[in-house]
Amino acid sequence: MPGAHLPPGPRTPGTVMKPVVVVHGGGASNFSSERKERVRQGIIRAAKMGYKILRDGGSAVDAVECAVAILENDPEFNAGCGSVLNINGDIEMDASIMDGKDLSSGAVSAVRCIANPVKLARLVMDKTPHCFLTDQGAAKFAQDMGVQQIPVEELITTRNKKHLEREKEELGAQKADCAKHLGTVGAVAMDCRGNLAYATSTGGIVNKMVGRVGDSPCIGSGGYADNNIGAISTTGHGESILKVNLARLALFHVEQGKSVEQAADLSLEYMKSRVKGLGGLIMITKTGEWTARWTSTSMPWAAAQDGKVYAGIDLNETTITDMCS
Repeated sequence: MPGAHLPPGPRTPGTVMKPVVVVHGGGASNFSSERKERVRQGIIRAAKMGYKILRDGGSAVDAVECAVAILENDPEFNAGCGSVLNINGDIEMDASIMDGKDLSSGAVSAVRCIANPVKLARLVMDKTPHCFLTDQGAAKFAQDMGVQQIPVEELITTRNKKHLEREKEELGAQKADCAKHLGTVGAVAMDCRGNLAYATSTGGIVNKMVGRVGDSPCIGSGGYADNNIGAISTTGHGESILKVNLARLALFHVEQGKSVEQAADLSLEYMKSRVKGLGGLIMITKTGEWTARWTSTSMPWAAAQDGKVYAGIDLNETTITDMCS
């Protein structure tokens, strides 16, 4: 199965862990050569900024929030200002975040006029007794928290307008091809104290029904983080991921003694065989072992650790560069 993998270092009680962050830009089918390079640079930039927080002693939660916000601000990715459009030509965005130290979680769905849904999810986690706010409730909470609203038009790209037009010509809103709609962004991180976190954000599926919510804001499907096991962020066909509870399924395999690579492959193959769903994931275990694996045609990903940046998009493609390059 396509993917990348780096073995961990030893972990003993009191050990200062080597911080690591891994990010993904969603499963994909075909990129033009020009867009592929923009996507590659965007994913590397997110990994570098997340790692800088960890290197400076920051938390895993801060690192994943930062990395995902950078991808939400990049129109090349299906999140934030690059979000795909629903059947009405509107944007409805979902995001979630989780702290593996105490299982604190925050999620939002069907949010519209904000630039960074992941930051709103973080506020839900930090400022409310709840885990999940949606639609008008999430909008009211954002207003109460002083989150700046922006015109929804600022989030809509010309490419996604054309994408919706093409999709309407080919498919109905309820006939989405799960092999084509795999866009999500996410990050997982371990900080020097061994704390883990994940964040995931998406614009969903193009031409989706109004009010459709996928896996990304759902804890256990779009991601999960537990210091006792690991942290994971998923991408792919949301309905398939929800049906198999992909994030928690992969971590269950880790709990059963599988390597991070085996756990990823077993869970992704189960989703493919059981519900014909394609996708991918990034994962870090509690020992610092990490991987990026996918069953879709490709998945942009990058990881930063020990001053090195690892990145790839296609099968058997991994570049390694210095952080300063």
